[in-house]
Amino acid sequence: MTSSMAFQLGASFSSSSSSSPSIHPWNHDVFLSFRGKDVRHKFISHLNRALRQSGIKTYMDGVDLERGEQISSDLFKAIEDSQISIIVCSKNYAESRWCLDELLKIIECKKIIKQIVLPIFYKVKPSEVREQKGRFGEGFTKLEKKIKNDIKLLESWKEALEEIANLSGLEYLAIGDAELEFIVFLFFIDRDDESEFIQKIILWMNPKIVNRTPLSVAKHPVGIESRIRDIYQRLSIKRNDIIRMVGIFGTGGIGKTTISNDIYNQISSQFEGSCFLRNIRETSKQAGGLIQLQNTLLFEILGTKLDINDVDRGVGVIWHRLQSKKILLILDDVDDMVQLEKLAGNRAWFGLGSRVIITTRDQHILDNSKVDSKYEVMTLDDTEALQLFSLYAFEEKEPLKDYVDLSKQVTKYAQGLPLALTVLGSDLKGQSIHQWKSALDKYKNIPNRNIQRVLQISYDSLEDSEKDMFLDIAFFFKGKPLANVMKIFDSCGFFPIHGIQRLIDMCLITIKRDNDEYVWMHDLLQYMGQEIVREKSSKDLSKRSRLWFHEDVRQVFEEDMGSNQIEGIIVDLPEGDEKISLHPEAFRHMKSLRVFINHNARFSHGPNYLSDKLRVLNWYNYPFPYLPHNFQGKNLIVFKMRDSIIKKLGDGFKPKNLTIMAFKFCSHLTEIPDLSSTSNLKKLTVKSCHRLVKVHNSVGFLEKLFNLTFQRCSKLRILPRSLKLRSLHMLNLNDCSSLRDFPEIECKMESLRILVLYGTAVEELPLSIGNLVGLQYLQLLNCKNLMRLPIALIQLQHLGLLFVGGCTNIVKKMRDEGQSLDLPNNSTMEDNISNSSNGSTALQVSNLQSSCFHSESNFFPLYSFFTMFNSSASLGMLDLSKIEIVSLPTSIKEFVKLTILYLRDCEKLEEILELPPNIIEVNVKGCKSLERFGEVSKILKFNGSHIRSLRSIDLRGCDKMHLNIWNDKVQNPLLCKGLYDYDATLLRENHIPDWFSYVHEFLKDNEMVKVPSADVRPRKKKRWVIDIEGPHYLEEISGIVLSIVIFFKDTSSCERIIGDAKITSNGSNHVCLIQEGVRLVNIDWFKKGNTTEYAVWVGYSNLQSFELKVLDNLRVQFYPNHRHAGMVPFYESYRAKVVYKNERRANKKRKIDEANDVGKTPDQQQFNK
Repeated sequence: MTSSMAFQLGASFSSSSSSSPSIHPWNHDVFLSFRGKDVRHKFISHLNRALRQSGIKTYMDGVDLERGEQISSDLFKAIEDSQISIIVCSKNYAESRWCLDELLKIIECKKIIKQIVLPIFYKVKPSEVREQKGRFGEGFTKLEKKIKNDIKLLESWKEALEEIANLSGLEYLAIGDAELEFIVFLFFIDRDDESEFIQKIILWMNPKIVNRTPLSVAKHPVGIESRIRDIYQRLSIKRNDIIRMVGIFGTGGIGKTTISNDIYNQISSQFEGSCFLRNIRETSKQAGGLIQLQNTLLFEILGTKLDINDVDRGVGVIWHRLQSKKILLILDDVDDMVQLEKLAGNRAWFGLGSRVIITTRDQHILDNSKVDSKYEVMTLDDTEALQLFSLYAFEEKEPLKDYVDLSKQVTKYAQGLPLALTVLGSDLKGQSIHQWKSALDKYKNIPNRNIQRVLQISYDSLEDSEKDMFLDIAFFFKGKPLANVMKIFDSCGFFPIHGIQRLIDMCLITIKRDNDEYVWMHDLLQYMGQEIVREKSSKDLSKRSRLWFHEDVRQVFEEDMGSNQIEGIIVDLPEGDEKISLHPEAFRHMKSLRVFINHNARFSHGPNYLSDKLRVLNWYNYPFPYLPHNFQGKNLIVFKMRDSIIKKLGDGFKPKNLTIMAFKFCSHLTEIPDLSSTSNLKKLTVKSCHRLVKVHNSVGFLEKLFNLTFQRCSKLRILPRSLKLRSLHMLNLNDCSSLRDFPEIECKMESLRILVLYGTAVEELPLSIGNLVGLQYLQLLNCKNLMRLPIALIQLQHLGLLFVGGCTNIVKKMRDEGQSLDLPNNSTMEDNISNSSNGSTALQVSNLQSSCFHSESNFFPLYSFFTMFNSSASLGMLDLSKIEIVSLPTSIKEFVKLTILYLRDCEKLEEILELPPNIIEVNVKGCKSLERFGEVSKILKFNGSHIRSLRSIDLRGCDKMHLNIWNDKVQNPLLCKGLYDYDATLLRENHIPDWFSYVHEFLKDNEMVKVPSADVRPRKKKRWVIDIEGPHYLEEISGIVLSIVIFFKDTSSCERIIGDAKITSNGSNHVCLIQEGVRLVNIDWFKKGNTTEYAVWVGYSNLQSFELKVLDNLRVQFYPNHRHAGMVPFYESYRAKVVYKNERRANKKRKIDEANDVGKTPDQQQFNK
């Protein structure tokens, strides 16, 4: 590297002798390295936008390198601060010194800080990059000539290019050299290729970024560094020839998880994949918990959801998929050998260099698993403990002067347990010296060796209602939604707004935030709560306030040991021993019971009594058809039943405070009763209750109801006659296949956003559906009995998605009755459907497939639909594929927001008379009867189109339409119009139209020119030249159109035709890549066998790379090539046409300039230009 370079590789990285690494502070998720003139304004801008929309922070340099400039130190810093570098290797990448210097820095970061590097080979092959050959190599050769004396720098660039080409990357070769994205009358290349490719990049990146996102660490990480250093030494990270398992053990609250979080943050980037699998003990106890853990492990490491559904199969998949990968796996809180056997049973499951870390309370598990090393996390020493305590009590590293002695006494009692120090520090924060001394006196009554009692100090300082809330959370509500817990506590008179905050302040609980807020607490605190209850009555179960241990629960129910002392029971029996022989009077003595949750027990029979103090009744496999006759449920907040034989709730059931009601797989439930007294109900969920027939009318008038779901209730026939649910957000009637009548909407339901009627037997939607003024999503798929779409739909101004596929009776009914809707004038319907949140286009997809609109005659049954929605301001995409129609209604032009129209395989379609004004894409592939494209015919007068947004028309398989358009004697602007730098298309024709002005004929003596194969390197590159006389005024030029007649002699198969063109003027070159990687997607056009076929290639370039205002003679040079698999193409003729925005005006200007130049010297003429 030259001494004049503004940087020195590696200079910004410090050489640390530390035995453990430090976390690299990522400021960017992705650094984008690219050649601006190749991809900045298209691919890179699209990629950058997509990444940012996915929440991925990118760094993209905002300027291109000016000649002679060197890369800035700020740019190098951006590379260092990025987790991932994406290198877009395009054809001109290697001609830029800037790009190659970036590449060197990226390679350095890959080696030193383990930066992830993804090469994207954008229309070049990895071999071209590796060997600096082909078009990619041409750019490097140019740069090589400029700095040929700096051998060292050139060699470093070559080595970097070779290294990057050998990495696993992504190739983008689907679009041809000409990158034609405005394609008409061609073998259409799907315009979503690029967006799909970008989505692949994002899918590849997401798990990488997630795994590299630092885990949360302790607020005050006192004493952690030394412990991490000890564990790091045991891991032997630098040894890549071994697989090592290290166990971390210690008591609860000692900091095992906190330390593991930090280790993960520091070393995870050194592995091919990583996973921190937390809460294994708790998760594995859930139904399917181990399977869930296996799926999480595989997804986080591989980035792919494999959907394992059997734990033993999961073992095999883990071994098979990970045995060759160097991975980091942290198994947190293991308490059973089975968990290890199913998640990391053998080190041979993982590749060399892998590390597995296990945290547990039980050292015996580590001995049995034969880990390579064990590390016991010890309590903090006195200095560390005092510092940690002080940070929580005083927000300083040292105690206040007057509190030094008292603080030392506290830390002594806490015995260096981090969790205890945190809890006690929070408890004493802000208290006076007198209060501290009082608290210390209280602490002295608790044996220091008993951590349980140390933690209980915080509990003992709570008010009675706060204690009840703490114990309820410890027993029943850990991990439950905060809003539901608050509602339950409020009904119990616990004053939760103040009480919950008090528990948070005391570090007894935390609030976890995901999509919702959940109550959480540390395991040690949960066990503390359970121990508090047990200690109050260690032998007499009837005197305990809460029951949880399965043997205690069984004993109380089977031996009738219930009492008024019992406030809550949670039943979770060991697998295989779920049956309880319920004593008939067991519940009768539990008159104070507030919470009953049965997860898996099968009771011998139902209760004859339930307390009306119950707030939560969640009963799996309820064993009786009815609730006890005297149970009113007047204090119930949550009522759930699953897999139960409940049939009716009973007339006495009046749960006036009920918020959540759910029935799942209750196969005997026949009706939802009168819920008029349940005015606080917010969520009613009924799923897979196959005998449910009727829902009481009162459900339709529950003012606070937010979510109403009846799903897969196959016999449900009767809903409330009308709905007046002002708070309802979602109404889901999915797969209620017997439901025929939809209720009337009695009021403006502004809150309803989602209405799902999938698979119902609904015959008609009421006109009052127009009262669903906030509706955004309407799902009517497979409503096979639906007769018509009501006119009231046009009143739904926020409707975003409308699905009516599979509604076979809509068309049949309208045809049988011969009816059409008489609607108001279209001009009065302005923006009837718009996005509710920001007014932007909302209705993106209207799924109107062939099953919905089958017709046996030429009558088009969708006129009413078009009339209803023709002024829709939201309809963005309309799919009418496979409809047996003859003519598209002219009212389609009123769809002012419609940008994409699909009419694929409408085999009887003969004409399209109009198009919407803002249409971008029209797909009529396979419309073999299509002859007249009336609106297109009107706009083909050059520069006269009012549809300026139109980019592509797919006419594959529309043979009649091709002939009609190609026979035009006038120049066809649709074939000339280019939305990007260069576009291309392939048509089934055998000649070039006369309006192509300049011709190069290849045909001589009846012999065609054969195209050289791509894998045969000719000694001299073939070149065909056309000279076009000037001058040409760039501001007047729309572009230049090139056309070539291709002759196919062997049409058995063909993959690609490629070539490139170079346009030269005034010594300035403009390279137009033509047909790079464009597939002949419609090869069925060509006859099979030994017959011959012609095709015409048409390419467009807008010449925007020229900076001169006036161009003299234009020279268009074409270099043909092809990649073949049997088909051998020949070239017959080659033509070009300069297309002006206004040809008459351009000719007039040329004549004026020629007249003005008469008598002037050539130098004067050039000066004027």
